[in-house]
Amino acid sequence: MADAPTTTSQQSADAARTGLSAAALQRGVLDNLLCLRGRYPAIASPHDWYMALAYSVRDRLLARWATSVQTYAGSDVRVACYLSAEFLIGPQLGNNLVNLGIEANAREALRALGVDLDMLLELEEEPGLGNGGLGRLAACYLDSLATLEIPAVGYGIRYEFGIFDQQIRDGWQVETTDKWLQKGHPWEIVRPEVAYYVGFGGSTHDETDARGHLCVRWIPTRQVKGVACDTPMPGYHVNTCNTLRLWKSEAVESFDLQDFNAGDYYEAVNEKVISETLSKVLYPNDEPEIGKRLRLAQQYFFVSCSLQDMLRLLEIRGEPVGHFAQLFNVQLNDTHPSIAVAELMRLLVDDRQVPWDEAWDITRRALAYTNHTLLPEALETWGLPLMRNLLPRLLEIIYEINRRFLDEVRQRYPGDDARIARMSLIDERGDKLVRMAHLATVGSHAINGVAELHSGLLKQTVLRDFAELWPERFHNVTNGVTPRRFMLLCNPALARLLDETIGAGWVTDLARLRKLEAYADDAAFQQHWRSVKQANKAVLAEHIRGVTGIGVDTAALFDVQVKRIHEYKRQHLNALLIVTLYRRLLRDPQLALTPRCFVFGGKAAPGYATAKLIIRLINGIAEVVNNDPVVNGRLKVVFYPDFNVKNAHFIYPAADLSEQISTAGKEASGTGNMKFMMNGALTIGTLDGANVEIREEVGDENFFLFGLSADEVERVKRAGYRPADYVKDDAELSEVLQLIADGHFSRGDREMFRPLIDNLTHADPFLVLADYAAYVARQDDVSAAWQDTRRWTRMSILNTARSGKFSSDRAIGEYCDKIWKIRPMRITLDQ
Repeated sequence: MADAPTTTSQQSADAARTGLSAAALQRGVLDNLLCLRGRYPAIASPHDWYMALAYSVRDRLLARWATSVQTYAGSDVRVACYLSAEFLIGPQLGNNLVNLGIEANAREALRALGVDLDMLLELEEEPGLGNGGLGRLAACYLDSLATLEIPAVGYGIRYEFGIFDQQIRDGWQVETTDKWLQKGHPWEIVRPEVAYYVGFGGSTHDETDARGHLCVRWIPTRQVKGVACDTPMPGYHVNTCNTLRLWKSEAVESFDLQDFNAGDYYEAVNEKVISETLSKVLYPNDEPEIGKRLRLAQQYFFVSCSLQDMLRLLEIRGEPVGHFAQLFNVQLNDTHPSIAVAELMRLLVDDRQVPWDEAWDITRRALAYTNHTLLPEALETWGLPLMRNLLPRLLEIIYEINRRFLDEVRQRYPGDDARIARMSLIDERGDKLVRMAHLATVGSHAINGVAELHSGLLKQTVLRDFAELWPERFHNVTNGVTPRRFMLLCNPALARLLDETIGAGWVTDLARLRKLEAYADDAAFQQHWRSVKQANKAVLAEHIRGVTGIGVDTAALFDVQVKRIHEYKRQHLNALLIVTLYRRLLRDPQLALTPRCFVFGGKAAPGYATAKLIIRLINGIAEVVNNDPVVNGRLKVVFYPDFNVKNAHFIYPAADLSEQISTAGKEASGTGNMKFMMNGALTIGTLDGANVEIREEVGDENFFLFGLSADEVERVKRAGYRPADYVKDDAELSEVLQLIADGHFSRGDREMFRPLIDNLTHADPFLVLADYAAYVARQDDVSAAWQDTRRWTRMSILNTARSGKFSSDRAIGEYCDKIWKIRPMRITLDQ
């Protein structure tokens, strides 16, 4: 990769650090290659070139970031503070090039240097800052906040190691350490001067302050320091660049010289090791006991640092503490940050001597809570012994909040002891627990669900009593995803076709996609549409072969289910379909079967045995089906390992059919369903989460609906669901289950899948067998539709055309209007 000379006129055209032209970018890359990497072109590795380009792009972001921060600081502006335990931001280089509008210039600059941009994009490590949909939603919202020019800060944890990298060995998931930081992370700026202390353990003492007022002093046994690590978050083609501020834990004193001099080398560094554990690793979902203490400590750590940071910014601006809620709206992304209710009260009442009633008013006006689940195991609770041991002062504050709140409930509902017990922040049954969803609800001025169905069920089930008490506080904001990453960046061929057909305005106004409806029956446009999809399928097929060694036919229907592996998401229902089709081929090898390539992806929590067994079943089916000559390539099954944002870039655009088959009433919203829809995939799904609204938008004729509704699910369960009856009454289902039980997909091992079969036939908590027959029948309709190419293409076009509602820009607009009351602020760069 040789250096290419530049002319004097090019060198003087614009600044190497801020200029957006190809010449300026070329100079910037060469400067950073030398000054930050210590390399010259002849000896630079591909990673050196990646880092040099990343730093050059970051340079251009920082001018916008500094101006944004300065503008906010000098204005009477309210800031949205988004608190989330996860931010699955994905690779940043390509996204930032797109948002700055300089991808073409960067490609030209690198070409002149003999470097391929696509190779550098492929090298980038994905930041291990999230587990799945919750963290990806937070990242989409940061993109939309900046694009809509909304003053905002994202707050979370800077995990040193992500959840895990997933490998598949002998069909089983194997977890390996996600060392995403090992080669450096050029996008963040560590700010050791922005640091806060967070206490744990210890005891509390009643004291009298200088004014003679009774107060409480918390004396922790241990403190850690949270250091800010900032990542710029630019908007699309605007100057706004907001901040993602993640906290890294450090020891208050990282090295004890006295212990070292006394010969105790271990103790000299022990405090550093213990303190840094807080931001060491991202714990996965679905492990209710393992790591509970660490997860509570992590949540309190980042919440306390974030709230202290807001209060510091308030003081820097010279504003009184009473103005906190006027300057900050703090959005709690699920229950993980819900300890903020008690912590903000502590910071106000204990540290700043604000009277309780005034502090409570500030807290309620500042905080808002998004609920993301109806699953009981995902509604966090913490045992009182753990809370008392780790956060004694916070527990006292929670008790006081609860006492005052229950007095309010008693006044509204005198004598209703059952209601009091249901609404209490403390679950008094058995091992007493603090209910964090209740705490977040009581301490927030607004509570929202994330899809119309979910928000309705939220008010009817887990938060029913609160919705009856404060109906005005409950809202719905259906989730959305950013079209910048999930269309413009990951599907450039489709983006070009859209630009040529309806103009480029769709990127920031997704409702404009409706103009595509006029072309849905146009034969020439349909041909272009199919050619884009076919090219995307070829890219995915190449990746599949490279990673798994499996060759797939791009003419087949690509049937895709990628998401976290969980029983309620029902990947095993999909697996039963594949076995059904395979069994039909065994019975009639000449069967006219629509060729399909089934693609799965997703991680199972390390401690979730059933989910890991589902992965093994899928891979066992793949091993048999892909190699059986009777199948003759008509069915292919692929489990694509380590599904993440980076892999999603080539999976979503290639999908023909999107599997959204969760048990109705269990999925809060889903966002993968939206990404598939935007990229022209048709959906087969239940009336669950945002599927309901997707079907409303696209029309029933363009959506393959099957299965029980949420109400029907509850009726079946109340009537006494007996899954074995479904097996007895359905010969095909019985034979499919028997084929699995007999060891056909486990190399003759009859015990391997016994727990899964037993679970389905005796318990089946997510009604897989109840929906099986309807699912298989609807898949026959899918096959019939696929045979009619013009019809399928029309349906695909209409799915994209009618996906506008599911932009995260719309969702953020609703948060701003309904909940935050925040308006855009234009950022202007000095010329």
